[in-house]
Amino acid sequence: FKHIDAASFVSPKAVPQMADSEKVLEQLNAPDDVEIIGVVVNERGAERAITTKCVTTLGYPYSISETFLHKNQNHTLVESLKVLESIKTKGDKAGLGIVVYISMAFGNPYGDPWDENELRRAVAKLAAIGVRSISLADTVGVAGADLIRRVVHPITNQHVDCDIGVHLHSAPGEASAKVLAAYDAGCRRFDSALGGLGGCPFAQDALVGNIPTESVIAALQQRGEIPIGKSLTDVLAINSRIAAQYQ
Repeated sequence: FKHIDAASFVSPKAVPQMADSEKVLEQLNAPDDVEIIGVVVNERGAERAITTKCVTTLGYPYSISETFLHKNQNHTLVESLKVLESIKTKGDKAGLGIVVYISMAFGNPYGDPWDENELRRAVAKLAAIGVRSISLADTVGVAGADLIRRVVHPITNQHVDCDIGVHLHSAPGEASAKVLAAYDAGCRRFDSALGGLGGCPFAQDALVGNIPTESVIAALQQRGEIPIGKSLTDVLAINSRIAAQYQ
């Protein structure tokens, strides 16, 4: 695993679990060839992440759902893009990369307008300002395999100079089909969480979980991308250690 979403630099009042992100990163001791992502929602967060000297990439949650942006970071669509441009400028000056997550990329529970063309326009806007890593996030797990395939394929085809990923949430029984749909549509970057831990506290009340890393590995083994055997066994062993510590 060469891309680790390690911490968020956000308001400790809004997300108290992330109040000590700097201390967590001090203990991370990541290898030099691993990308360490710090999620930020404003310029202050970007400055905190840059100051750590451990974060190598800034992660920014964007969206085509204005309701989500208001709930998550108190932005309008226009404000969010302006903040992103400012954060990218700070990151560029510091030599950091940037990855943008398009939250609610496959639909939203708020009744906000959504269609595939609007999503493509959003991706095009990001590419136009120099963003080259873009993750399409199904924040509340509304997308089935067919929709994922239909949405992802034209975007990966149109933006061959970008690293188009997916950040999927799913009920356990649907995870494999969703991963394979994205893979078959040209996606080669998959966000996942050990054991399916985590989620977005500002999305809605009843969340389906992040897709477990072990489910992604098992699905990609079906396409020959990952050798069968040790990689999955190692991840399951780590899961067991985490479960034993926090149960």
